Amino acid sequence: MNDISIDLLLDHLEEMMMKSEDSMKNDFAAIRTGKASPSLVDGIMVEYYGTKTRLKEIAGITTPEPRLLVIQPWDANAIKDIEKAIIASNVGITPLNDGKTLKLPIPELSQDRRQALAKQAKTRAEEAKIAIRNLRRDANDAAKKAQKAGELTEDDLKKMLDDIQKMTDSYTATVDKDLAAKEKELMTV
Repeated sequence: MNDISIDLLLDHLEEMMMKSEDSMKNDFAAIRTGKASPSLVDGIMVEYYGTKTRLKEIAGITTPEPRLLVIQPWDANAIKDIEKAIIASNVGITPLNDGKTLKLPIPELSQDRRQALAKQAKTRAEEAKIAIRNLRRDANDAAKKAQKAGELTEDDLKKMLDDIQKMTDSYTATVDKDLAAKEKELMTV
């Protein structure tokens, strides 16, 4: 944050906090809830003609039923590579290969597995809150340096520090709300 002008500090801070929250939401989407969702597998990297490629870029991923994912490769030759990548990933589902498509039946989650996934979500939310608090610290330091350099008055510094804290509180509350929604989704049978 040192290279940001003091005028743009709050805008930059909000952008960085938003990225932390979005990253957490993307991670939440990949946590399996017992329902089929393309986000479970679309980020898996597949060795495709010697290049690591995202699964969603080389295949169509659909959910014809609430508990079934179907992966239809654009190139039929890639099906073995896709199957290998899914097995190697941490999805925990073995694909059924019929030669043209891969089917991933999503099993019902046990109560223990639901609790483990909720704990994983809680850990990821705490990481997001730590990132947000680190951004707050960096922004506060930048504002104090600007005040020492004469770019801000004492009153402007106080207002900026208050604005930074309000933004931090807002994003932390949003992370908590997102976590509560994910936990509810995971624990609903």
